[in-house]
Amino acid sequence: MSKAPLILVDGSSYLYRAYHALPPLTNSKGNPTGAVKGVINMLRRMDKDYPGSVVAVIFDAKGKTFRDDIYPEYKANRPPMPDDLRVQIEPIHNIIRAMGMPLLIIDGVEADDVIGTLARQATEQGVDVVVSTGDKDMAQLVSEHVTLVNTMTDTVMDLDGVVNKFGIPADLIIDFLALMGDKVDNIPGVPGVGEKTALALLQSLGGLDAIYGDLEAIRELGFRGAKKMPEKLSEHRDSAYLSYELATIKTDVELEVGPRDLAMTARNEDGLMALFQEMEFKTWIKELSGAEPAQGGQTSTQDTGDGETVAPPQVSEVHYETVLDKTSFLNWIERLKQADLFAFDTETTSLDYMEARVVGVSFAIEAGEAAYVPFGHDYLDAPEQLPEDWVWEQLRPLLENPGIRKVGQNLKYDKSVLANHDVDLQGIAYDTMLESYVLNSAGSRHDMDTLAEKHLDHQTIHFEDIAGKGAKQLTFNQIPLDQAGPYAAEDADITLRLHQTLSPQLARIASLQRVFDEIELPLLSVLSRIERNGALIDSNMLGQQSHEITERLQALEKQAYELAGEEFNLGSTKQLGAILFEKLELPVIKKTPKGAPSTAEEVLQELALDYELPALLIEYRGLSKLKSTYTDKLPKMVKPATGRVHTSYHQAVTATGRLSSTDPNLQNIPIRTEEGRRIRKAFVAPAGYKVVAADYSQIELRIMAHLSGDENLQRAFAEGMDVHRATAAEVFGVNLDQVSDDQRRSAKAINFGLIYGMSAFGLAKQLHLGRHEAQQYIDLYFQRYPGVQRYMETTRSEAAENGYVETLKGRRLYLPEINSRNGMRRQAAERTAINAPMQGTAADIIKLAMLDVDAWLTESGLDARMMMQVHDELVLEVAEKDLDAVCQGLKDKMEAAMSLDVPLLVEVGIGENWEEAH
Repeated sequence: MSKAPLILVDGSSYLYRAYHALPPLTNSKGNPTGAVKGVINMLRRMDKDYPGSVVAVIFDAKGKTFRDDIYPEYKANRPPMPDDLRVQIEPIHNIIRAMGMPLLIIDGVEADDVIGTLARQATEQGVDVVVSTGDKDMAQLVSEHVTLVNTMTDTVMDLDGVVNKFGIPADLIIDFLALMGDKVDNIPGVPGVGEKTALALLQSLGGLDAIYGDLEAIRELGFRGAKKMPEKLSEHRDSAYLSYELATIKTDVELEVGPRDLAMTARNEDGLMALFQEMEFKTWIKELSGAEPAQGGQTSTQDTGDGETVAPPQVSEVHYETVLDKTSFLNWIERLKQADLFAFDTETTSLDYMEARVVGVSFAIEAGEAAYVPFGHDYLDAPEQLPEDWVWEQLRPLLENPGIRKVGQNLKYDKSVLANHDVDLQGIAYDTMLESYVLNSAGSRHDMDTLAEKHLDHQTIHFEDIAGKGAKQLTFNQIPLDQAGPYAAEDADITLRLHQTLSPQLARIASLQRVFDEIELPLLSVLSRIERNGALIDSNMLGQQSHEITERLQALEKQAYELAGEEFNLGSTKQLGAILFEKLELPVIKKTPKGAPSTAEEVLQELALDYELPALLIEYRGLSKLKSTYTDKLPKMVKPATGRVHTSYHQAVTATGRLSSTDPNLQNIPIRTEEGRRIRKAFVAPAGYKVVAADYSQIELRIMAHLSGDENLQRAFAEGMDVHRATAAEVFGVNLDQVSDDQRRSAKAINFGLIYGMSAFGLAKQLHLGRHEAQQYIDLYFQRYPGVQRYMETTRSEAAENGYVETLKGRRLYLPEINSRNGMRRQAAERTAINAPMQGTAADIIKLAMLDVDAWLTESGLDARMMMQVHDELVLEVAEKDLDAVCQGLKDKMEAAMSLDVPLLVEVGIGENWEEAH
């Protein structure tokens, strides 16, 4: 479902609750304001708790509804609305409109019916719904995608919560009300049937139809009055079914607006100010005037284990301590040893995990309370800070104890920098960055500042605020302690509070909890090891390649000038556009948003089919990028301490679960060009070792065969065929041995194109065919592989219904645009929906393989270490004496990482360098 739920507020429920909950407030003119304040307060809370959501408010209309026509006595017992409440309705409506919230009042139906209809429509469109109400009748609307929030009691009710509160599931709530009746609404029910009797009937027999279908069975139920209950129910059957009709919230009201029409509009600040001044709401007036409102605490909900959720306690004030004496520090150490879990963070001299030194550590055990222990700050005199060696003596047993559980934000970094101090961080129980990532990989960034604002409504102290910016930025050990202390302590405190907010959300979705527990969290430590292992490179070889590329670039530049008839800056898109489209009058393929002819890569590629200069420019750009990114840069990235380059792997960046890497980016070294392969040759093994590369063969196609269940595709893999040749034979109707190279190339384009949701237009472009011919290829493919077509159609419809797709391990990718009315956005989301389960499952498989290989190498004592993970490949450095054992074990472990309906195949290569091994 979509990441931001639609919030539907039962305004009429709020109105009465606010009126009765607050003391009778008035302004200086004697006008009542209590209900206004109560309702708007609750709406402000909803707006704050659900950033990015539309908050729509629905009120009952004046006059009768269809229920009055069915049963004139409906709500006849209700007293008229008090005058001092009635006069507050118009100001409430006016303030809601000024706040930019949609306001709905529909004649002939109740607010409940409008909410029920919108909730049904929204979930059908892939949008989760939160209904804010205090009305128990609304529990009938609860589903997998509709939850209830009660801001008066700070509770959230999901499907489990309904069962825990009422003793029956949500789909029996209407039957419950029908049997019991409702005195407030004057719904008659069945006389003599109270809550206990209704529950006994529903829990034993099911709904109203089931009960009336077998009245005699009631006599055996054993509750008080069971023997005579069949006659009573029979006598009042009409009343029961009338009550069922009255209690049923309509979900098919004809509305002029649907969920997609509801949108927040810009706040009318002037209008709000006038209304608040009239009501004399001083705090809100002050806030609107520009004074900073008080910092909010946590507003997300936290699981209680009984299906309902409660908001974590507000942190009204914080207590941060900077620890400068041994007694205080030892007290903290004892508290940390006794704690079930503590948040931990390091402050260091650098973001580079290989060079960083720890200058202080921070801890938090309770939300709002944290400590920072500085011991490596430059400006502190020795007596004013704790001795570093002594601090490490106390910390090491705590940090290396696997039984003492820690939570952190991006603990892979902390684990690596602690290793620089010979500390092996153990007991990593949670990582808030990974909790957020697993919950919704595409939801937002997963850094602490973003998460704190999103989940805690808290603005953190930013590093630039205390360290400055640019060349004059201080390192942490140079920052004055009165600023460093609160900053560092806040990191630990916010980490703990984020965990308290994110962990219950993760626990509610079992498949995501498993992805976190079984893949992402244990991988953190494995990646830290791989990063610190690093890769050996031949800097001289890269230097030679840089020199040759420079010469080639100069030659290309000269050729470009000759073709253009003048000199120009090949890196300037403006000058390039003038040459290509004004002087040489090449066809304009595409325009930039500002209307200028585009010189983007795909445009040049299309022009290069017919013109020499664009082809030359593509080569020039590619070589320039290789030179600046790799051949020039890699030698400068070698760490003097190790003589190696050390990349950083990022677990929480890609939407599908794939790892990415930076400094250097190992994923982008081209493999199809000679220059790219030469860069791989520079990744070498030290004396006495070899590079071993193990690569999954056609892993995404194999996953497609598994997911689709297509017999022909599965047979091709099971029999070890060349799957592209087998596809060509199927599509073109020839024998395997008659497939031409062109036919195989076309089949390969279809195989991989369909994985990425390619259309006939895209295939035609790639194979240089007519669109009609490309469509015929796709139609033939689907005839031969009908399971693939079924998978694609099913995936699209399930994605539209659920708002997300899943990998085989249960990792989710949310697709907010899957039901977009914009055709291009929707189609892009559909393509992602088809591809993501394959790409995400492939990511899960390689991660599981890394975990298995790491554990095996650790236990085996073999002289081998992982040094890189790139796409579907693991690259190791292996002692020559252990080559046979490692190659066989590596292949076995990787092929067994996940069980599919087709075999996983891993190809293992050995070489003096990465290129040879690959």
